[in-house]
Amino acid sequence: MAARADRHALYEAAVQNVAEQCSLIDFLFRQIRGRNAESLREDFCGTASAACEWVTLGRSRYAFGIDVDPDVLEWGRKHRVKALKKGQRQRVSLLNGDVLTIETPPVDAVVAFNFSYWVFQERSQLLRYFRSAYDGLNAEGILFLDAFGGPESFRKSKDRTDIDDFTYVWEQKGYDPVTGRMKTHIHFVFPDGSRLKKAFSYEWRVWTLPEIRDSLREVGFENVTVWFELRDEGGDGTGEWLPDPEGPDDPLWIANITAEKPG
Repeated sequence: MAARADRHALYEAAVQNVAEQCSLIDFLFRQIRGRNAESLREDFCGTASAACEWVTLGRSRYAFGIDVDPDVLEWGRKHRVKALKKGQRQRVSLLNGDVLTIETPPVDAVVAFNFSYWVFQERSQLLRYFRSAYDGLNAEGILFLDAFGGPESFRKSKDRTDIDDFTYVWEQKGYDPVTGRMKTHIHFVFPDGSRLKKAFSYEWRVWTLPEIRDSLREVGFENVTVWFELRDEGGDGTGEWLPDPEGPDDPLWIANITAEKPG
């Protein structure tokens, strides 16, 4: 089963829920700006599933997807863009380039989800990316990010999640407290015992929320807000996200971040 598996399709099934992501972007933008967002730029877009989902939400909506890997963009064109209706396909532009230097028309929303911007391991690089995102937004545009943290985020661990006909394994291989760097892997395990080891590997810097907020403000963003998902009595997410100035004292948490460009 591992030999026949498509790692990009597995990643989307295990890691992404672009319908929820786009719904959240739509909701938060409307809450903050009082109008609908029309245009979106998905940085580090990979298969560009979020960009493709975005254009299905309305006939006036359009999206750009940016990634440095031409192969994954081609996969997205073949499997995600091609699946759209003709009019929707015309409103998606996938660009092979560096998010630090590429230029697109200004948009309402720039998004960098799945902790993708953590690839920048020096503060100067992070600031450069945030400036690029700032310049890519129109007046009153909003940058959307996510982050994780808590004591468990700094430890070696291996978490397993059963998803339909495979198991998703997230491995935190090691953390360097001096540099803040962490090595991680994604593995997939199948019912026949076969494995797709290190289907994806990352070397990130684990950026803390104070570091992210300070950096965003330094480049000119305002009203940098951290959102946490409400939990039910059983500890499961409710799908409702609220701003929290302090955050939960949990061993492991995931947050969304909005940073507003002044009008």
